[in-house]
Amino acid sequence: MTHSMTSSISTLLVANRGEIAVRVFRTCRDLGIATVAVYSDADADALHVREADFAVRLPGAAPADTYLRGDLIVKAAQAAGADAVHPGYGFLSENADFARAVVDAGLVWIGPPPEAIESMASKTRAKELMGIAPMSLDDVTEGDLPVLVKAAAGGGGRGMRVVRDLSSLKGELEAARAEAASAFGDGEVFVEPYLEGGRHVEVQIMADAYGTVWALGTRDCTLQRRHQKVIEESPAPGLAADLVEELHAQAVRAARVTGYRGAGTVEFLVAGGRAHFLEMNTRLQVEHPVTEAVFGVDLVASQIQVAEGVRLAEDPPPARGHAVEARLYAEDPAARWAPQTGTLHRLSVPGVRLDTGYADGDTIGVHYDPMLAKAIAYAPTRAGAVRALAGALERAVVHGPVTNRELLVRSLRHPEFVEARMDTGFYDRHLAELAAPAPDPHAPLAAALADAHGRSRFGGWRNLASQPQIKLFRSEPDGAEHEVRYRHTREGLSAEGVRVLSVSGELVVLEVGGVRRKFRVSRYGDEGRVYVGNTALTALPTLPEPTTRQEPGSLLAPMPGTVVRLAEGLAEGTRVTAGQPLIWLEAMKMEHRISAPASGTLTALHAEPGRQVEVGALLAVVDVADDVQVADVVQEEQSV
Repeated sequence: MTHSMTSSISTLLVANRGEIAVRVFRTCRDLGIATVAVYSDADADALHVREADFAVRLPGAAPADTYLRGDLIVKAAQAAGADAVHPGYGFLSENADFARAVVDAGLVWIGPPPEAIESMASKTRAKELMGIAPMSLDDVTEGDLPVLVKAAAGGGGRGMRVVRDLSSLKGELEAARAEAASAFGDGEVFVEPYLEGGRHVEVQIMADAYGTVWALGTRDCTLQRRHQKVIEESPAPGLAADLVEELHAQAVRAARVTGYRGAGTVEFLVAGGRAHFLEMNTRLQVEHPVTEAVFGVDLVASQIQVAEGVRLAEDPPPARGHAVEARLYAEDPAARWAPQTGTLHRLSVPGVRLDTGYADGDTIGVHYDPMLAKAIAYAPTRAGAVRALAGALERAVVHGPVTNRELLVRSLRHPEFVEARMDTGFYDRHLAELAAPAPDPHAPLAAALADAHGRSRFGGWRNLASQPQIKLFRSEPDGAEHEVRYRHTREGLSAEGVRVLSVSGELVVLEVGGVRRKFRVSRYGDEGRVYVGNTALTALPTLPEPTTRQEPGSLLAPMPGTVVRLAEGLAEGTRVTAGQPLIWLEAMKMEHRISAPASGTLTALHAEPGRQVEVGALLAVVDVADDVQVADVVQEEQSV
């Protein structure tokens, strides 16, 4: 970068939370800029608050809405003496009114001009600017299917639905509007053709106030589940040179027609060798670290410098090597990927860049996105970067709520991804196999031996052969029960089928089939769980106590959350059919639909809009015929 007329920033407020706030603060420290955090009551002890030089509580609003209160954020910046505001991503990052309020308050806005945000904030207007006529909501026919319902504002998969049946369009539009309004404060939605079998490719741009626009390569974000990106990489592999040139040209055109300034991303669907414009995100993207790694730039630093009036160099730096990013989420594949809450005891991913909003011991709450961290690997080649990231995630230590770690490892090693043959239907084809539980069969034995270590030798050892010691464990997330048998002998602890080489409370070494294996064992307080590697186990009583049996057909809350709506006309005595959506919960800024487990009559209804429920709370009961087997409650996550 070269300098021109500059306005130096001394104190910067990040109008966001979690991982992105922590990441922006890191660059501010490098630049010598003081930092200000804002926080809801739910985030009073969050990492981004602890990392900032100053912090301001945002009063009054409910935790889920706090970071959407632009008026409170501007007042917080003024109270803390900040002279600039960085919006992060999500929340108000693409809200032109908020950007205008920041500027009107005499603060520096670290982002594009409000007019540029306005022109691209609505995906429908963005398409018109790029010469694409959007579909009319009223004119969708069977011949147009499948179509994609999308929120006109925001992103991240929220407010997005694929519609393959015209009869379901009205309901999906209603659900998308409700979710978009909750996530972005704007319920506008639109539809567009859904192109199957393509790849999601995007271009990072950086523009200054003097007409220079950089197109910083390409990113491939094809691996998505429910339209939420899971794994991203740069550059997008296997694209023809002329297609890359076209992508860059369209991205630069989008920046120029809007008078853009700062960092932004132009997204495309690539199918049949052609690029189809999707949208322009007028903010930093979650996956920006892969571009930083390949181009050797700090995009947040570039945002700040452009806002200060610094002129970009005529050409961007050259691209080198390859980078891959994976998003680690607290979600349970055994519970239809429901987001998880609880204490994150330990998070360590060795050998790669880790961007996170959590530290060991932090609590994952119910109010916000369940993403724990982003792991980013860089290498001179794509194969090297993919292998490095898969290996790092396999060696990672993640103790606490169930996560998608295993899905990430298996995805990175799947032949379609390794050979860059993936498309947007990757998880439609492979999710079941990639998410199948595979707990270590020797983890329960290691847990039992570690627990037995230190007990009185004479309390367990017998001079004559006796019955073995027995312990029972339940593993997560599969819920399988395991019986473990071991003995105290003169030589120490032993078990059939393995050689016990050494045992301590933290490390068990076994020889299995002639191979020496180490099992690291961790416990945290009186939680009742033990972690062997990343396998979580709960000790069970050998003589289980009687438990309360739920009435067949009971619909229980799969997670803590808020009831946002009920099916139209739903009341006690209503006849329902198997799979019929009945209740919608909102948790972690996502909507979860709970459906009837079988056909029958609703005999109890405890859910009502606005009611907050804990996990396991009884929401309703469907009475079914005796000869009908009740399936698990259908709970569908509408957005991730």
